[in-house]
Amino acid sequence: MSTPVDDPAPLDDPLSRERAHLAESRAALRAMREDVESLDISDVTANWVNAEVLARQIDERIKALADLSDTPLFFGRLDYLHSPGADQAEGAEGERFYIGRRHVHDHDGDPMVIDWRAPVSQPFYRASKKDPLDIALRRRFGYTRGDITAYEDEHLSDPAEAARTSKLLQQEIERPRVGPMRDIVATIQPEQDEIVRSGLGGTVCVQGGPGTGKTAVGLHRVAYLLYAHRERLARTGTLVIGPNRSFLHYIEQVLPALGELTVQQATVDDLVAGGIEIRGTDDATAAVIKGDARMAEVLRRAVHSHVTMPTEPLVVVRGSRRWRVPAYELEDIVRELRDRGIRYGAAREALPQRIAHAVLVQMERSGEAPDDRVQDAVARNAAVKAAVKQMWPPVDPAKLVLRLLTDADFLAVHADGVLDEDEQKTILWSKPVRSVKSAKWSAADAVLIDETTDLVQRTHSLGHVVLDEAQDLSPMQYRAVGRRCTTGSATVLGDLAQGTTPWATRSWEEALAHLGKPDGVIEELTAGFRVPTDVITYASRLLPHIAPGLTPVASVRENPGFFALRPIENTSEVVAACEELLRNEGSTGLIAADARVPALAEALTAAGIGYLAPGEETTAETRLTLVPASLAKGLEYDYVVLDEPQAVVDGEPDERTGLRRLYVALTRAVSGLIVTHAAPLPPQLAG
Repeated sequence: MSTPVDDPAPLDDPLSRERAHLAESRAALRAMREDVESLDISDVTANWVNAEVLARQIDERIKALADLSDTPLFFGRLDYLHSPGADQAEGAEGERFYIGRRHVHDHDGDPMVIDWRAPVSQPFYRASKKDPLDIALRRRFGYTRGDITAYEDEHLSDPAEAARTSKLLQQEIERPRVGPMRDIVATIQPEQDEIVRSGLGGTVCVQGGPGTGKTAVGLHRVAYLLYAHRERLARTGTLVIGPNRSFLHYIEQVLPALGELTVQQATVDDLVAGGIEIRGTDDATAAVIKGDARMAEVLRRAVHSHVTMPTEPLVVVRGSRRWRVPAYELEDIVRELRDRGIRYGAAREALPQRIAHAVLVQMERSGEAPDDRVQDAVARNAAVKAAVKQMWPPVDPAKLVLRLLTDADFLAVHADGVLDEDEQKTILWSKPVRSVKSAKWSAADAVLIDETTDLVQRTHSLGHVVLDEAQDLSPMQYRAVGRRCTTGSATVLGDLAQGTTPWATRSWEEALAHLGKPDGVIEELTAGFRVPTDVITYASRLLPHIAPGLTPVASVRENPGFFALRPIENTSEVVAACEELLRNEGSTGLIAADARVPALAEALTAAGIGYLAPGEETTAETRLTLVPASLAKGLEYDYVVLDEPQAVVDGEPDERTGLRRLYVALTRAVSGLIVTHAAPLPPQLAG
């Protein structure tokens, strides 16, 4: 039952009691925050370093306990038939739990709100009439600006009550999207909850069409893992990787709203940039070759080509004694290190110790008793250092990649049998470059440098990485991300139909292999919660042309949404369509081919309509965002005007990529879409 409230309710009304519990819970949360703020740590730490660490932890705890006035502290209630964990045969009395975004307790430590990630909260998402999970009643709450205004009950264990769709759940799903992305803790579906609560040890890949909630699922999985494995992930770290800065800005408030403040965010370019400034670009053909996994073998060969077998013995002088290590013995040491397959830099660091050990063996045979200090001294001997430099010289990753891209003979030697002559010519730079700093590195070049850096020295691994919009990564980019979670796990999110790069992912099995997680589990989300039925049905006409065999998204929204195709003659009619949609509540996006954005910006300005850039937060005064089609991926708006679909297709290097870009643009609307066009529509949309 959904019970709206217009008039003040009597004191014994259920809604009044729930409002009272909300007020008490907010007061308890304030008390929890005040307790932390009042902590005196002046005499509890041994030194200033510990004091700084503790002060930072306390500050983060204070931030995590913030009460967001417009965000409900709890969104549901569970009444158990029996106490969780109790022997049901004993008839143990049931318990009541309020489910919310974070744990709240009273001054006695008794819970007033249970964290949505706790095991006792799981039936809120999983229980059903068929499998009630010992739940007598599930109550959902409706809110307006943080105040409870309605509730809805399901008596899951009552056979007399039929199963039905939750109206409040549907309203929450269809609520207007103003501002950045928000959490979905109140609306997580059973199939989403399974992914969210999957264990830390395994990698999960989520294939999901537009509006299936894959990004939200990935972010909520991070929040769940931080709850379930906080100490471990506090040591190893977590990272969310998005396609661009606009996207990261759009999602950046989701985890803080759930009380998680320690998760870092980055793009792939951020990860691999190092000290390299990206100032250049590649054409599509060169970028595809540089992003091919075969480049890893070329780089490996180039790095290890620096190892040189000794031709002369090594003589180490200590005091009046001279110790001679024959060339064949040095060669055995070098071969053994090379064949072990350890990092180039680690082997180089081990080499002087191996040589020193060979000298110590001779010392012991002559009757001396050297210890570890003697071995260290021999390893630092000038002759040993000189020999190591000759046999195993240091490698600068950026200089090595620069040589491969500018020295045709060097590239030919190490790409022999890997890249053909045409491929080698394609990636060679046409002009000589004097230094690493003067080089105009591209994003693909930076990934090659990152791969080389890892060949020399192991990349630090995190505990968990979320990779969103993964379908646009090249194999070499997957390898770069995989290096960041070699000892951890990953959540890979994407949609094969939305791949808009020339190297777009062909299959998730292939992607997981490049990531170094071939055993990752692939899950598919096909229920659409965001895109209206009429809009997703129209956009799905493109699927046979861009991703044959992929399951179309089936919208579960009751509201079919607003959809219109409008032939136009000039940009003023595009502006008029924006003005029409701005009369509705919520955000509006004007999406257009990148080349048409300047003209549309000029038309909006001339009409006196303010607009934002992608990722900028909407306000009450400015609710229109002008979005180049290349930046639309991952974003959503209540209403969208899509300008000139054929121009979106023509803006890409090939038709398939253009149609995929169009599919992305068509599926950004939450409530309504107007497609304006002066040119004919792409024939793939006919039917």
